[in-house]
Amino acid sequence: MIPFAKSAVSALHTPDNTKHAFLQMDDRVLVYRGADQPDMSVINPESDVWQHIKIPASYIALQHPIRYAVISDDARLIAVAGRRGLTHYNALSGRWKLFSDEKEEDTVRVAGGMAWWGNVLIVACVESGVYQLRLFSRDKPLTLGDALEVVYLASEPLQLAVFDSSLLLYTADNTFHHFLIRQNRAGQTRLRMCGSIGFEGVVADPAKVRGVSWLVPKSQQQLGDPADDLNVATIIFLISGTLVLLRPRRAAHEEVKYDLQILADRVEFYWTHLAGIGTLENSLWGWDGKAIRIWLDALTIEKVKVDKRRDAYEQVQESVAIELDFYPLAVLMDKGIIVGVDQETSLRRTLDFAIFRIITTTHLFLHHVLRFHLTQKQPKEAVLFASHYHHLVYFAHALEILLHAVLEDEADARPSTPTNAVGARQAPEAVLPRVVEFLDHFDEALQVVVGCARKTEAARWDLLFDVVGKPRDLFERCVEGGLLKVAASYLLVLHNLESVEQSSKDTVRLLKVAMAAGEWLLCRELLRFLYSLDRTGVILRTALAEGGALPPGYRYHPSSGAGAQDFGTAAAELSPGATLQPPMNVSLGRPFEQVQRMMGGLGLGGLLDKAGEERE
Repeated sequence: MIPFAKSAVSALHTPDNTKHAFLQMDDRVLVYRGADQPDMSVINPESDVWQHIKIPASYIALQHPIRYAVISDDARLIAVAGRRGLTHYNALSGRWKLFSDEKEEDTVRVAGGMAWWGNVLIVACVESGVYQLRLFSRDKPLTLGDALEVVYLASEPLQLAVFDSSLLLYTADNTFHHFLIRQNRAGQTRLRMCGSIGFEGVVADPAKVRGVSWLVPKSQQQLGDPADDLNVATIIFLISGTLVLLRPRRAAHEEVKYDLQILADRVEFYWTHLAGIGTLENSLWGWDGKAIRIWLDALTIEKVKVDKRRDAYEQVQESVAIELDFYPLAVLMDKGIIVGVDQETSLRRTLDFAIFRIITTTHLFLHHVLRFHLTQKQPKEAVLFASHYHHLVYFAHALEILLHAVLEDEADARPSTPTNAVGARQAPEAVLPRVVEFLDHFDEALQVVVGCARKTEAARWDLLFDVVGKPRDLFERCVEGGLLKVAASYLLVLHNLESVEQSSKDTVRLLKVAMAAGEWLLCRELLRFLYSLDRTGVILRTALAEGGALPPGYRYHPSSGAGAQDFGTAAAELSPGATLQPPMNVSLGRPFEQVQRMMGGLGLGGLLDKAGEERE
C-alpha cells in the first residue's frame, strides 16, 4: 500500500484546521511547527518543521479509516475520528485518550465534525440513531457518562465551526444554528441556543455545503446582545466549490434580508482572517487549485456601501490573486508567508519502486498586497501594512521582489504600447514611481534598488534609474551614509555604465573608507574585484599603494603570469590576521621591521604584526 497524506481541511473545514498546516494520513497526523521557528528556518525547505504523531494502533485496528482530524487554536490538542468513536491527543503530555469501553465507542459515530474550545472538545455525532452535540473535557475520562453536556438535534449535523465563544452549526434541514459557549458559576462549559435561520432559498442541497463561517461587527461584539449576533453577522458558505457571501440588511422591524454574492467558483477551501494585520483584518482567502484569491475587507460590513440603483450592497471585488506551484496549507500572517507542500519523486535503478517525499514550500505574500495598495493609489495603507513586517529578516527581500516585478511588467509593456500613432492605446498609468516613493519610507531602499538592478537585464536599467535616480548619486549616498556593503554592490552597476578607470577610482576610494572602518571582509571582496578588472595586477598594486595597504618596499615584477596570479591571490585574501608575506617574485626593498613601523603609522600595523610573528 502507498501511504497518502491529505490536508485535514479536505474532510473537516474548521477555522482551526485552516489556521494550521495539518496533514492527515492513514496511521498518523502531521503538524507543522515552523510557525514557532526563527524567520530563516521558516523559509528554509530543508528545515525539519513537521511533528509526526502516530494514532494509537488499537484504535486504527478497530475503526479504520480515519475520517476526521481536528486541531485546536494553539495547536496543542488534536482529535481524530474513524469509522466509530474518537480519540484525542495532548501535545504537552504526548498521550492519547481513548474510550475505555469498546462497546460504548462503537455506539458513537461522528457526523458533522468536531472542534476545540479551550480544552473542551465539541463533537457533532450520532448515538443510537439520535443526532446530538456532545462536549468532552480533555481532563476527564473519555466516556459518554463523563460528557459535560448533551444537546439533542432535530436534524443531522453537517458542518460546525467555533468562532471565539460562538458555535455555528449547519444541519441537513437547511438551518443555520448559533450557540453561545459559556461557563456557568461552577466553571462547567455549557451551550446556550441563541437563534437559528433557514436558508431554503439560498442553499439548494444542504449536503453540498463544505464550510460555514461568519463575522459579527465590532459594534455588536462590544455593545450588542450575543443573542442578536445572527441578525447582523456576515455569513460565508462554501457550496460545491462555490464561495458565497451573505450580507444582512435590516430596516426598522423588518425581517433580515441577505444580499447574496458569488465570489468565486472551483474553490477547494478558504480562510477567514478576522484578526489580521493592517488591511488583512477581516480578509477572505480562497484556494481554487491554481491561485490563492484574496478579498481584502470582504467581511467588514461597516465599510460596504449600498448601491441604491440595485437596492443592494456594492459587489466585493477581488483584490489579489497569487498563483502557486504547490499546495497551500496555511497562512502565517505574522511572518507574511504562505506555507504548503509539494511532492518529490525519485527513481533509482537499484530499486523496483519509486520513493515519494513531502517537501515544505513557502511563498511570500507581502509584495502582492503592497502592489495592490500602490496600484490603487493607497500609499498610506501600503506603508502602514509594511511597517508591521519591518522586523523580518527577509523584509528587504520582499521589497526587492515588489520592485523587480513592477519593473519587469512595465518594461515588457513599453514596446507594445505605441504613443504617437493614431488610435493608439492609452498607456497604463505607471506604478513604478509609486513603488520608488514607497521605498523611500524605509532604510532598506538603497539596498533594494541595487539588488533589483543586479537581478535585471542591463537593457532595463534606464527605466529603473530614470525613476530612482542616477546610480552614481545612489553610490554617493551609500558612502556618505556608511552603507559600505551596499555601496560595493553599486560598483558592479557603475562598472557596466562607466569606464574601467573610473570604476577602479571608485573602488580605491571605497577601499580606503572600508579599511578605515575596519570592514576587512569587504576589503577582501574589493581587492578581488580590482584584480578581476586587470589580471596583470597593475590596478590592484596601484590601489593598494594609494590606499596605504602596500608597504613602500614592495616591488612588483609583472614578467611572470604565474607571479601575477600569486600576487592577486595574496591580496584578495587580505583580512584581519592574514599575513602579508610577498610571493616568490615580490621582494622587500627595506627590512620588514621598518615596513612594520611605516604601516603602524597608517593604523594598519596590526595586519603586519601577525605576519612578523609567523615569520619569526
